[in-house]
Order: sequence, then structure tokens, then C-alpha cells
Amino acid sequence: MRQLGICVTVSALQMKDKELAKLLGQVEVDETFVGGKEKNKYAWKRQGGRGTVGKVPVIGAISRKGNMVCQMIENTDTPTLDRFVRKTVDKRVSLLATDEHSGYRLLDKDYNHESVRHGQGEYVRGLVHTASIDSFWSLLKRGIMGQFHHVSKKYLPLYLAEFQFRHNHRKHPDMFGEIVAGC
Repeated sequence: MRQLGICVTVSALQMKDKELAKLLGQVEVDETFVGGKEKNKYAWKRQGGRGTVGKVPVIGAISRKGNMVCQMIENTDTPTLDRFVRKTVDKRVSLLATDEHSGYRLLDKDYNHESVRHGQGEYVRGLVHTASIDSFWSLLKRGIMGQFHHVSKKYLPLYLAEFQFRHNHRKHPDMFGEIVAGC
């Protein structure tokens, strides 16, 4: 039984795509917050407030018809979002699509950056949308709720790595065999 636990741990670490090349083509970037509703927590764990209070911010970038990169971040300020995009997205992208979050405002000068205005009811404008990344967030959150039930901040990066691996290898015919072969 102990070997199985080691195998699972090794496989989880293998799931982190080591040296992903920067994303090209049409790329979407978005952030989300992972965590439960305050009203569903024990009274002694509640932090008060609504919305993002007590939740962990996560950012991701997805190349349409390509790979995905996501990671946990400490906050959603401009330097953090800008640093992530510059680290993961190549400047030669044909389109960088985001929402209207002010943290993406500095990308206009170096990228072909377009944004949709969710606050004004705009979700798609031609090729400009964040539907692919929103779909990934939906799969991640449904996976946490349905399969894992609870994810702590300490282990969230491993769960993100698993879902990123699943997405990036979704067309591989023997994904399970590839993971198990590494044990």
C-alpha cells in the first residue's frame, strides 16, 4: 500500500509539464477564485464578507486548440497578472483575449490584445472571447466539487497541475498508461 502512495505522488509530480513553450496563436487569459461559499463553512472558519473573501486566486492562459498553463497567485494586481502573461504567452500571438480586468491594461503595447466587457454584458465580439478558459475553469471547479470535495490552499498547485496535464494530454490515447509507466 505504501508503494501505491509513492507512485501516486510521483505521478502527480510528473503531471507538471516541465518546460512548456510559450503559448502561440489565439490565446485567452483569465483569473478565477477557488474556494467554497462562506455560508457553507463552519462558523469558526468564516472570514465574513462576500465574493472572493477566503478564496484563492488562480490565473490561467489557454491557447485555442493548444495547451493550457495555470497557477495559483497571491493576488490579482497588475504586476502579478502582467508578469504571468509575459512569462507564458509569446509576443507573436495573433490574438490575446482577456476580460476588462484593469490588471491587463499594460499588455496593449506589446501584444495584439483585445478584451471583452463582461460588466457591460459583452461576452463575445467576433474572435474576442474567453469561452475556452472559462470552460477550463468550469471543469476544474466541477472536478473539485464532484471528485475531491475540498482542496486546501497548500495542495491546490498539485490539483492545478493535474487538471492542466489532463487538458494538455486530452488527445493522447493512453494517458493513464503514460502516467503509470513513470512509477
